[in-house]
Amino acid sequence: RSLFYGPPGTGKTMTACLLGKSTGREVYKVDLSLVISKYIGETEKNLAKVFDQAQHKGWILFFDEADALFGKRSETKDSHDRYANQEVSFLLQRIEVFDGIAILASNRRENLDEAFTRRFESVIYFPLPRPEERLRLWRQGFSPKAELAPDVDLEKIAKDHVLSGGAIMNIIRYASLQTL
Repeated sequence: RSLFYGPPGTGKTMTACLLGKSTGREVYKVDLSLVISKYIGETEKNLAKVFDQAQHKGWILFFDEADALFGKRSETKDSHDRYANQEVSFLLQRIEVFDGIAILASNRRENLDEAFTRRFESVIYFPLPRPEERLRLWRQGFSPKAELAPDVDLEKIAKDHVLSGGAIMNIIRYASLQTL
């Protein structure tokens, strides 16, 4: 069980996919819209199916935006709170007995229930890239055939603009499409 956390676009999802590729396992990205149900008990049933299938097939389970599902339990004020807390408790139990690899990704570690964070074998922070890393992304992101205008100073851009790797790649794609 691992937690990847950090700002958006820093490589959490890409790392999970690369781990799958390097281990020869499929990475099953849990689609929360298909799992979460407004009906009592349905979310737990849906998650049980996911965990059972993953265990049977040897998948790496990947929960992106995990704080939506693994959020902090709250003080019980009404039946809605009680059922929400039951879902979190169910997940705690399932993830603890899951005999496989589960990776949770979140932009905000502090939004996860503390009981989950204690159960991770590894908690890995994905920071925004430093200027030298941003420069490398800028230089390697463009096609080798691309020719930049003489007034484009990638070193200055990398130094002056604190961006995630995902944001840099989106800018490169946009600029490349505009050029084409």
